[in-house]
Amino acid sequence: MRVSEINRKTAETDIRLKLNIDGSGKSEINSGCGFLDHMLTLFAKHGRFDLEVSCKGDVEVDFHHTAEDIGICLGKAFSEALGEKKGICRYGNTILPMDEALILTAIDFSGRGFLTYSVNLLRAKVGDFDTELCEEFWQAFVREAGCTLHITQMAGANTHHIIEGIFKSAARSIRAAAAIDENAKDEVPSTKGVL
Repeated sequence: MRVSEINRKTAETDIRLKLNIDGSGKSEINSGCGFLDHMLTLFAKHGRFDLEVSCKGDVEVDFHHTAEDIGICLGKAFSEALGEKKGICRYGNTILPMDEALILTAIDFSGRGFLTYSVNLLRAKVGDFDTELCEEFWQAFVREAGCTLHITQMAGANTHHIIEGIFKSAARSIRAAAAIDENAKDEVPSTKGVL
């Protein structure tokens, strides 16, 4: 099974995260931020990942450390669970409509952390969540997961729908890239032989 458990404690956050890539979409999320809980729950559901997240963070300051550090832990969990990346499809992409919003995500588990984030959010907050933290979350994720991720907003003005579309679309793209290619399940998908 492709599973990982990450425990990370700093002066700002204390996080426990469990991931099963080959799950069924079950989740138990408690980040201390309701909106982020919602995003991680739908990320698990739409990627069919089993995901448990518990975070005690300095939310009396804001949600910055919580969002970034959960992104770090989730990226580490994917990196650890994928291991040598033997047999994975490596690439995945999704165009996802979320009402009036349209989001494109494309991922490559290349071993290189890089994010392109072409998103125009018109509101600074959704509830008490600073919307700029969406980019911070994904930047932390790609750095630790060792993947290239492109996130592009193709349409839409509703900030909630755009962010929700990003998490759903990214989940679907990650699921496709992490899937096992039955025709090459003993091969690393690279001419270099490593990723």
